[in-house]
Amino acid sequence: MLSRCGVGMGLIGLATALDQAGLLSPSAQAALNPLAPKKPHFPAKAKHVIHIFANGGPSHVDTFDPKPMLQKYAGKPLPTGNLRTERRTGAAFPSPFKFRKYGQSGLEVSEIFHHTAQHIDDICVIRSMHADVPNHEPSLMLMNCGEARLPRPSLGSWVTYGLGTENLNLPAFVVMCPGGYPIQESQNWQAAFLPGIYQGTYLNTRHTQIDKLIESIRNPHLPVDQQRRQLELLQQLNRQHQASRLHDPQLEARIQAFELAFRMQTEAAEAFDISREPKHVLEAYGTSEQARSLLLARRLIERGVRFVQVWHGEGQPWDNHDDLEVNHRRLAQQVDKAIAALISDLKRLGLFESTLIIWGGEFGRTPTVELPQPGANAGKVNGRDHNHWGFTVWLAGGGVKGGQAIGATDEFGFKAVEKPVHVHDLHATILHLLGFDHEKLTYRYAGRDFRLTDVHGQVVREVLA
Repeated sequence: MLSRCGVGMGLIGLATALDQAGLLSPSAQAALNPLAPKKPHFPAKAKHVIHIFANGGPSHVDTFDPKPMLQKYAGKPLPTGNLRTERRTGAAFPSPFKFRKYGQSGLEVSEIFHHTAQHIDDICVIRSMHADVPNHEPSLMLMNCGEARLPRPSLGSWVTYGLGTENLNLPAFVVMCPGGYPIQESQNWQAAFLPGIYQGTYLNTRHTQIDKLIESIRNPHLPVDQQRRQLELLQQLNRQHQASRLHDPQLEARIQAFELAFRMQTEAAEAFDISREPKHVLEAYGTSEQARSLLLARRLIERGVRFVQVWHGEGQPWDNHDDLEVNHRRLAQQVDKAIAALISDLKRLGLFESTLIIWGGEFGRTPTVELPQPGANAGKVNGRDHNHWGFTVWLAGGGVKGGQAIGATDEFGFKAVEKPVHVHDLHATILHLLGFDHEKLTYRYAGRDFRLTDVHGQVVREVLA
């Protein structure tokens, strides 16, 4: 009865009361309200995630994986030969950037990330990542959804399915990308066969006005009380429609979306208004679009949003097949200061230990120079091709043991050779940090229990504090 009256709001209240009294099982929580807070398999420090996605593939040998041997062989063929990547590559291409040691750990970081490097003792750098193929589309799907070809739920969708959210007035899973979509668009944050309520909510953070940032957030024609009455009528009609269709989960997701959109009116405007921040905080992050996105990510995490993914920009900005020195420096300048400010800010607010921060792209780049390609890099020989054989991802915050580098690529940075970490292993480790056994966080679909890591994945224990 409560699920049909007042658009289910009475049911949410009852669910909250029962849960606080310890009388509601996890399965009952999910049945009553799919976004109700849920307990993981075991206690964990990490409760929220900020995933900083450097889409396009940042070069590990120019950021967090120094390779001095490239200077020795500059302009010469590698003695080990070149591995096959998407395009033809030639001689060794030494990094144009200087590396130096930071912190008590003494980990080396490129000059283009010197602000982030100030927190290196809080960061765990995985230098032995590897994926399956050197192409953007399947690698993006693998990194985001654990599957390169078939539609699968994204990491953010799995996390919100497993943990719910702490704030029912905001989306549980928010995706920000200034300027437009990355390639593969919304597939990167899809819910796939999970209920649609777990799909990421996309925001173009190039917009600064709330009405443009979140379309239709306000109704200019009706006051809130009339909107409420209108929505209740609409939801009653939707419930009647749904009852005759075996409670179609897609219809349920639409009903939940209408309700969430209404509730967002009360909190979204405040959450996305960075002008409320002190001047020194705004100055610490900087003025770039990426800085604004990271500050918004912190504000959302602070308000109980479970998973925030921050993309660098439209398309694939880090995909520097030519002019790498200019482009990588420019891209790093847009985000480096803000990443450092984010870590400091989370510490100031007491949120660092409960927030897992992830940085990386879908793959890395070759240590060899890319040769001219017809119609591709305009005959320039100053960039790097895609490299799935070995690349870098780093983690910090909730439950991560900082100040260490795990694994290694070969002496030139082409392939992971010491403690290789596949994307499935990274996903297993992320879920573990959030309190989940990746083999047991499953969803039954088409007669099979699916999971993010499919039938793969090992937790990288060295990451754990």
